Amino acid sequence: MPKDRMWAPWRMQYVEHHPPDTSKGKRGCIFCDFPAENDDAKNMIVWRGELAYVILNGFPYNNGHLMVVPYEHQSKLHELPPGTQQEITSLTTLSLKVLEGLYGPGGFNIGINQGDAAGAGIGAHLHQHIVPRWVGDTNFMPVIADVRVLPEALASSFERIRDGFAAVGD
Repeated sequence: MPKDRMWAPWRMQYVEHHPPDTSKGKRGCIFCDFPAENDDAKNMIVWRGELAYVILNGFPYNNGHLMVVPYEHQSKLHELPPGTQQEITSLTTLSLKVLEGLYGPGGFNIGINQGDAAGAGIGAHLHQHIVPRWVGDTNFMPVIADVRVLPEALASSFERIRDGFAAVGD
């Protein structure tokens, strides 16, 4: 565990707006709450499909880190209806096309961390990560300072990617 602390005050917004659900002993689900709020800019939803949507990760590994999320609150891919599974695949394909056009990455990491043991930050609601990668996109900061350096602000990434989806469509 690192000795130094990196303050992340932007995380307080999540904590304050998603208080514990005392009736169930757990927090609310941002992947259910965000699309229901109908404020896509605030919640960084860049594209909506019929059964799933695409959202910019608020705590990205790289610029352009997207997630494809079903509207249905489900933790297991095989328990989603076939149509939802197909739309997740279609939106992943569309996301790759948009990100390739905007950022020109050398590759992508695409994956689902199904369940807490697999590293899912929100294990109760399935979501697929799409992380653009470039040759040499790592540096010394994560190793010596436990800090990730991202060259583009989230608000700028959101506008750029949202506009990219609008231009490409489905």
